Amino acid sequence: MISVEKIGGTSMSAFGDVLRHIMLYDKARILGRIYVVSAYSGVTNQLLEHKKTGERGIYALFAEGSDYHGALDALAASLKKLNAGFAELALPLDVADAFVDTRIGEVKKYLDAMQHVLASGYIRRQDVLLAAREVLASVGESHSAFNSVEILKANGVNAILLDLAGFHDDKAWTIDERIHNSFKGLDLDNSVIVATGYTKGTEGIMREFDRGYSEVTFSKIAVEVRPAEAVIHKEFHLSSADPNIVGLENAVIVGATNYDVADQLADVGMEAIHPKAAKPMELAGIPIRLKNTFEPEHPGTLITKDYVGERARVEMVTGSDKVTLVEIHDPSMVGTVGFDLGIMEVFCRHDVSYILKATNANSIAHVLWESSVTPALVAELEARYQVVTVKNSAIVCAIGSNISIPGVLARAAQALADAQINVNCVSQTLRQVNMQFIIERSDYKKAIIALNHSLCVTPGVPVPRA
Repeated sequence: MISVEKIGGTSMSAFGDVLRHIMLYDKARILGRIYVVSAYSGVTNQLLEHKKTGERGIYALFAEGSDYHGALDALAASLKKLNAGFAELALPLDVADAFVDTRIGEVKKYLDAMQHVLASGYIRRQDVLLAAREVLASVGESHSAFNSVEILKANGVNAILLDLAGFHDDKAWTIDERIHNSFKGLDLDNSVIVATGYTKGTEGIMREFDRGYSEVTFSKIAVEVRPAEAVIHKEFHLSSADPNIVGLENAVIVGATNYDVADQLADVGMEAIHPKAAKPMELAGIPIRLKNTFEPEHPGTLITKDYVGERARVEMVTGSDKVTLVEIHDPSMVGTVGFDLGIMEVFCRHDVSYILKATNANSIAHVLWESSVTPALVAELEARYQVVTVKNSAIVCAIGSNISIPGVLARAAQALADAQINVNCVSQTLRQVNMQFIIERSDYKKAIIALNHSLCVTPGVPVPRA
């Protein structure tokens, strides 16, 4: 049975555990597995920019014409330091360090050539910068995949490197074409394939998917080879709430859910899997299993297309304290056909997507990501509408595949009231898979704890645990 498995950066940094708990754990299932690997934790941040803080990396130095050569040399030193940490796993350091030197040297040549093209003025600057971003993004995955294969070989495993970065070919393939052609002729049943999370393609995987690209590669490989299920190994279980907020003892492992629920999570930034990666697998009927790298015996959580819980229950409580409530109040809107179309046109011009929308006779409220609420957006809204209120907020959600029973919404509201938390805005659609509450930002963690305790830990009905 062929499996396709994604290993994230944090897990890759603990590769000894990956080797013991995943790759060599079941002696009867070592072969016939395809691993799609991310860069070691922090490496892509150095190459591009910090994913959370935005701290500039090598890409910014290239874009402004600063000393990216020096930064690449520093990166090479840090990659070799990572290599040294895997010596005890039998990584041949001379081979691994030589790979780093070669690849960093190739990157320098590519970037130097791009600088010359930029200086000519014949090609649009943005196109060249996007190409540079693609080149840099590929480095971390190529490094971790190369090391993984060398370690597996040293441990007696027939491992094959599938470096989809395409550094040494000029094929004008799309991402799908590169994956399809790369798998031609491979004996999947009798080998272990380690593929890079980055895939070179004419459309540009970074341009299409930005930092979610490794899960997109994982998804496209799964659709290509059609495994019985695709597995994502993370450093945590998919649980009822963030253990860092509610405590590990109050985080109930979900066990099973569906793709709709996974989309709801992604909509508030808590991705079980990138939505653009999930959709092709959902359409192909491929289940996704989320497993904890450090608990190999636990089956984890299975995401399927049609799963509905046998018992009505809230499966997860999640949200974000990085949102802003934007409310338009205008007495002239009552009965006016298409009033909100104008708001949507403003959002579209500013490339803004909303998370939640609620309306009454004279007001329309939208919840947006805080980073998208720019002074220019607010100024245009204020110029068009009578009263515009902008309020930094938090969103908390109670999500489940089967919560369409009387009393769940009431219980959630009561849990928030008991915790002295006021609800500023609320939303739920007919499908009843996601109840959303907008609250004061300062109440976010308190709300997560209250809802998780009331709806997941002590829900009043037996909760099937994984």
